[in-house]
Amino acid sequence: MFEPLHQIGNSVFGTGGWLVIWSLIKIVAVLLPLLISVAYLTLWERKGIGFSQIRIGPNRVGPFGLLQPIADAVKLIFKEIIRPTAASKGLFFLGPIMTIMPALAAWAVVPFGPDVDRKSTRLNSSHEWIS
Repeated sequence: MFEPLHQIGNSVFGTGGWLVIWSLIKIVAVLLPLLISVAYLTLWERKGIGFSQIRIGPNRVGPFGLLQPIADAVKLIFKEIIRPTAASKGLFFLGPIMTIMPALAAWAVVPFGPDVDRKSTRLNSSHEWIS
């Protein structure tokens, strides 16, 4: 299925370069839907909290507020980083990375690929009740 893409990638980037690029494409293909899902679950939570408090909730950006997670991401990207003068610069920037890495590392054990199904994976019996 991806053979023509692999041939073009190998010819343009070389075997080693294409392997790195293909791995990054697969990482993005797994993480992007996950992060978008989290953003819209946060929107759903904020709307639910607004409903329970008898207020409107986020509805200013896009129809019914559906573009609010994108507006939040843009705001976060362009937000000025203020570092306390007494803080260690390395630790100040390393803290958020150390916080998110365990959450993303939990996805490293989720098997996926062309030949993966429930019967071909060896899961603990405590996790089998999920599916």
